[in-house]
Amino acid sequence: MNPLTLIDKFYPEENELKRILLVHSRSVTDKALALAKKHPELDLDLTFIEEAAMLHDIGIFLTDAPDIQCFGTHPYICHGYLGADLVRKDGFPRHALVCERHTGAGLSLQDIEEQGLPVPHRDMVPVSLEEEIICFADKFFSKTKLDKEKSIEKARKSVEKHGGNGVQRFDRWCELFL
Repeated sequence: MNPLTLIDKFYPEENELKRILLVHSRSVTDKALALAKKHPELDLDLTFIEEAAMLHDIGIFLTDAPDIQCFGTHPYICHGYLGADLVRKDGFPRHALVCERHTGAGLSLQDIEEQGLPVPHRDMVPVSLEEEIICFADKFFSKTKLDKEKSIEKARKSVEKHGGNGVQRFDRWCELFL
């Protein structure tokens, strides 16, 4: 599969939003691949990582985040499951799981219910190592400061706002992937 074909389907115009998405997604992809290549013992699927990392944020256009040129109707936290729906409908269920499970360091059903998050009530936590490494790599890049990689401390802080379970996952990923 070619992730750019799917991106072009939902982002047909060359504009600032598409540029933000592509630059951010490429940064996340490059970091996820670099981490994966550092750990050949994990036997990760590099092709899948490259494809899914490029697609992980495909649903942002459906959200209301004007600072990154998104003028949709849903809260930004919904972009993962909304993107998953798009990718799933196009026939890529495994890639869709990465979209759905990358928000924060993943969102557990408990986190969703306790915080009253406006997302479906189900576990949306990375399960496979490929899902985990993409989610982890994503924590190091924002869409407002493109190409500027966050420190481990700043990445960890961004995860804290989604609850303690995510911080525990992030810390485990630091041990596993760094």
